[in-house]
Amino acid sequence: MEKYDIAILGGGPGGYVSAIKAAQMGAKVLLVERERLGGLCLNWGCIPTKTLLISARHYKDLLRSSDFGISGVDVSNAKVDWKLLMERKSKVVDKLVSGIELLVKKNKITFINGEGIVLDNHSMKINAEKISFENLIIATGALGNVPEIPGLSKSMEDGHALDSRGILNLQEMPEAVTILGGNVYAIEFATIFNAIGTKVTLVHKNKSILPGADHELSQLLERQLKKDGVKILGESDISRVEGPKVTLNRKDKEETIEGDKLIVFMGIQPNLKGLEALDLRMNERGFIKTDPKLRTSIENVYAVGDINGTLPLAHVASAEGIVAAETIMGVESRMNYNIIPRVVYSFPELASVGITEEEAKDKGLDYSIGKFPLMANGMAIAEGETNGFVKIISDNKYGEVIGVHMAAATASDMISKAAAIMQLEGTVYDIAKTIHPHPTFAEALMEAAFAVIDKPIHV
Repeated sequence: MEKYDIAILGGGPGGYVSAIKAAQMGAKVLLVERERLGGLCLNWGCIPTKTLLISARHYKDLLRSSDFGISGVDVSNAKVDWKLLMERKSKVVDKLVSGIELLVKKNKITFINGEGIVLDNHSMKINAEKISFENLIIATGALGNVPEIPGLSKSMEDGHALDSRGILNLQEMPEAVTILGGNVYAIEFATIFNAIGTKVTLVHKNKSILPGADHELSQLLERQLKKDGVKILGESDISRVEGPKVTLNRKDKEETIEGDKLIVFMGIQPNLKGLEALDLRMNERGFIKTDPKLRTSIENVYAVGDINGTLPLAHVASAEGIVAAETIMGVESRMNYNIIPRVVYSFPELASVGITEEEAKDKGLDYSIGKFPLMANGMAIAEGETNGFVKIISDNKYGEVIGVHMAAATASDMISKAAAIMQLEGTVYDIAKTIHPHPTFAEALMEAAFAVIDKPIHV
């Protein structure tokens, strides 16, 4: 029976990254994945979604080409070719999957494409073959949650209601979709379909979209989505589903919404299949309970990524995978969940790191806020992307940055700078004294720092 230092169950961004890191540190590593390397993120989530968003953004830019002094473009004939869109998405995904396969081979990781069944905390069966290991990293991810709404399960079985996999396998572009949910995934698909010309209705149960996000950010994006033509029905209770038709109660009235397809983003549940033999402690939401070193209740078993439910983001899974690998290999390492950048790839993008203004109030912190609007930023004006702002929250004792929130066309790139500053326990004075190149969107971060200290320069 083959024996490994570390066996990793699941080849997504948590699993394959932990495998590479452990192998680089000298461990004999086995990586098991029943589908394609890259997991949900690469094959049916982050990468294909962002690829579609990029195409949607180019299409929007084409339609407004005259605003940038470009003539001769007949926008009346411009349209999105859904087949070509899907072909490009698949090419991007395939290229990245092949890249991961090469990395696995390069690092001499044993890869088995099959379903792993854990027998105990030191052995596993894969495709009828039994293997043993010293340590186990669980990276099996999560599945979409299907609430017990009358008719919803049948609608999904019949192909009227879809999850992200179903959307990415659509053969034709729908004329109208109804999206259930107000989370990041729901917003990103609402952005995609709206931008390429599909009629979008977004149904969710909260007062505003993106619950838990900075309130000013969610308000700004909700206004923009409505301006772009998305119909948003908040504070809605769904009573039943029939095919692609949804009946809901809102403001004491019953409404019926019908589109070509129903898209469901109503939370996630842990993928525990194959782990039944382990008596792992779970948290209050049913996910595997882990500590900052990703250790579970069993000494030699670790859990990374969506399976632990801490923060279901691909970059968090990868960071957790590295921490787990380092811990197993004797290196002091732990996660700091207080400095995790979060992004919504909408138009404009939203990005945050650290605490929100609402959280600062609830905790009774002594803090200050500096804010700078993009309508006063040179690059934003040149790009025609002035809907947005940068907000910095700092503590009043030292001026340490404890939260940054932004809406901007390049927020997904800009937020990494804020995260690095917070990792170093930097202050608003450090940001204000950092000379930024001009013109750039990033200058808005410097201006927001000046706004905390005294006043921004360009307002």
